Amino acid sequence: MTSEPDEAYVWVWLPHHDQPVVAGRLQPAGRVLTFTYGQSYLARDDAIPLYLPELPLGRGPIPPRVGTVAGCLADAGPDAWGVRVILARLVGDGAADVDQLSTLTYLLESGSDRIGALDFQVSPTTYVPRAIDHPSLEELVEAADRLDRGLPLSAELAQALLHGTSVGGARPKALLEWDGRPMIAKFSSTTDTYPVVKGEFLSMELARRAGLDVARVELTQAVGKDVLLVDRFDRAEGGRRAVVSALTILELDEMTGRYASYAALADVVRARFVDADRTLRELFARIVFNVLTGNTDDHARNHAAFWDGELLRMTPAYDICPQLRSGGEAEQSMAIGRDGWRYSQVAGCVDRAGTYHLSETDARAVVDRQIEVINEAWNEVCDLAGLAARERAGFWGRQYLNRYALEGW
Repeated sequence: MTSEPDEAYVWVWLPHHDQPVVAGRLQPAGRVLTFTYGQSYLARDDAIPLYLPELPLGRGPIPPRVGTVAGCLADAGPDAWGVRVILARLVGDGAADVDQLSTLTYLLESGSDRIGALDFQVSPTTYVPRAIDHPSLEELVEAADRLDRGLPLSAELAQALLHGTSVGGARPKALLEWDGRPMIAKFSSTTDTYPVVKGEFLSMELARRAGLDVARVELTQAVGKDVLLVDRFDRAEGGRRAVVSALTILELDEMTGRYASYAALADVVRARFVDADRTLRELFARIVFNVLTGNTDDHARNHAAFWDGELLRMTPAYDICPQLRSGGEAEQSMAIGRDGWRYSQVAGCVDRAGTYHLSETDARAVVDRQIEVINEAWNEVCDLAGLAARERAGFWGRQYLNRYALEGW
């Protein structure tokens, strides 16, 4: 196990740059981590705040507004799966207590090819990327499967999994190059009781056909297991794009995330997003699609926006995955209305469409179009996913077009 660090340097890819520059230093101050911009960064003509309002350009240490570290920095850190990988590599037990390692350790031990435009380094002058090799998909699947089953990893497999430590979420995943494109690979889990990977492909493809802006996906297999490949929308030609989660945008952290709501996000969209009306319509369409396809795991980390130093722009949708459901009442992770209403019913969504600058007529058209696409494209997309008749029957009427979702429609 490595010794615990007492600082980390934050490096950033500025817009239209293909190499990172050091932005500042992250260090403990009691129970929190403060961030201080470097003088060399502040002196740059093209310097941008890493995110506003939490890290404005200026001298001196900046404490986090919420939580223990600034949200935009936390967004670049490992989530549940990445933490498991790091614990297995440093402690030897992926199920060990996460508090055995500090936040700085997790940031510095996770892979450099992380989501967004940030990375964490031990040096303020020399940038050394971690996990620059490119393991095969088969190696990644084998490593993820062994860790998921609690089996020890060889040094080679542990190194391969480093590519997945900087991606959010609790499910097994990794980063890789596929046909020359940067991708996120999502794997099945030993705890899956239904075809989760195929289900996510199904939802993402149906969403695309319904007109939503979604990340491009591809379904493949490796070592006899399903793998979902998702395009990295945070990568631009020659550089990286800064991304912040809705959790950060709403000035919440993991402890307060349950208070996140679509209505509050809509308020921020109106105030700070590029093309607010178009974005609000897209946001409403995503809410409706989540309801119609049983994706109740639509929490604030599963929504994000690009940050250019001044304004926000919604990223393509991702992590649209049907959740296990047998029927009856269901709720979305984030409240849809200002009244706290969060039930998984499209009629209630339409009743609150004004929050998203939509008339009842326009909102009903969004719902009707999505229902039409799901019905008409169902068999074709299920064929693409390789779903057996039993698997299709397990999804239909439960996650997809559940009776409760359509009550009153």
